[in-house]
Amino acid sequence: MSTLLSEVAAERGIKNFLVSYTDLFGHMRAKLVPARAIDKMARDGAGFAGFATWLDMTPAMPDMFAVPDPDSLIQLPWKREVGWLAADLYMEGKPVDQGPRNVLKRLIAELKELGYEMRAGVECEFFLLAPDGSCIADGADKQTKSCYDQQALMRRYEVITEISEAMDELGWKPYQSDHEDANGQFEMNWEYDEALKTADRHSFFKYMVKSLAEKHGMRATFMPKPFLNLTGSGCHSHVSLWRGEDNAFEDKDGELGVSELGYRFLGGLMEHADALCALTNPTVNSYKRLSAPRTTSGATWAPNSITYTGNNRTHMIRIPEGGRFEFRLADGATNPYLLQASVLVAGLDGMKSNRHPGERSDFDMYAEPHKVNGAKKLPQNLLDALRLFESSKIVKEGLGESFVSSYAKLKHQEWQDYTRHLSDWERDHTLDC
Repeated sequence: MSTLLSEVAAERGIKNFLVSYTDLFGHMRAKLVPARAIDKMARDGAGFAGFATWLDMTPAMPDMFAVPDPDSLIQLPWKREVGWLAADLYMEGKPVDQGPRNVLKRLIAELKELGYEMRAGVECEFFLLAPDGSCIADGADKQTKSCYDQQALMRRYEVITEISEAMDELGWKPYQSDHEDANGQFEMNWEYDEALKTADRHSFFKYMVKSLAEKHGMRATFMPKPFLNLTGSGCHSHVSLWRGEDNAFEDKDGELGVSELGYRFLGGLMEHADALCALTNPTVNSYKRLSAPRTTSGATWAPNSITYTGNNRTHMIRIPEGGRFEFRLADGATNPYLLQASVLVAGLDGMKSNRHPGERSDFDMYAEPHKVNGAKKLPQNLLDALRLFESSKIVKEGLGESFVSSYAKLKHQEWQDYTRHLSDWERDHTLDC
């Protein structure tokens, strides 16, 4: 965007801008900047104290500046006087190594040097809850198999259509919304795009859904497993590589319509999925979704082993049609930028190392898990995931040692905070030991 943001503001009636960045834990941070001051902010960045958010910094460190990307501008459909801008992080004139958007942009640039662009689409599942978060908002939503329930979907018509119409206004090309597998759970889909644009939209989507849910007297959550008996919220990503307008993953003569390059990329994900769980499944709660017993509906819809298949939803990676695959590992808590960075760092290694994913598994993984032959299991808790993440040479080289060190440090602190928590289960089972 070559036009000054102040001129865009005058043309569109924008009075204030949210200069926003996403920290390591996926939380959005922002400053509200009047339109008359935005051009200076676009040049110099908005100043933040990095230590005050989830970044590996100290109070003694210099100001961190969030420099907005004008091409990311989104005018809030429900509050048109505000424009949202995704920002890149800088300190003392240099990009912040641990900035999630910076990490993704660097990997996109590396892929571009090889002549490719990654395009991605995300399927964001979320729950609509009562304002205090204690239960789902719709007391009548009680079906055992509530997936695609028309009555429950239409009872939430106002909020779902407001979100969908907002996406349409923004040019995202939404194409469907549905009630998902769990009671109170929904999913909304929009068209795939270049990875950075998808990550920006993913980040904004979470903010938009929460904001519009509040407007309608509800609370939206992307928590992976808010209710133990219900299916958790995933965030599946559909992936393809493109050279110009040619899909490099598509080969009509290839197995399932996927090219050799596509299988090498997929092989990288198979090789490194366990080490990347710390990013795709970043919370203690994430592993209650991956390791979940059978839910009320009859299936968890989440993987527990590193396997791939054709058009079969019981495996970690699904190839629904030629030219793309669906990565089903990530959950609702994943950082939008680090999800795409995870896919890219693994796929790049697969391409460079000529990895192959091995034979696909076409059986029902939920009903016949004994048929898996030597497949690696996914980590069962955040600590195991962090240890794999830290020990991976490819992860360190691809994401950067500084990023890996900072992320792991803060996540270890989170794990330690969790272990200091005394649960009712512990009292119930060991009080009389």
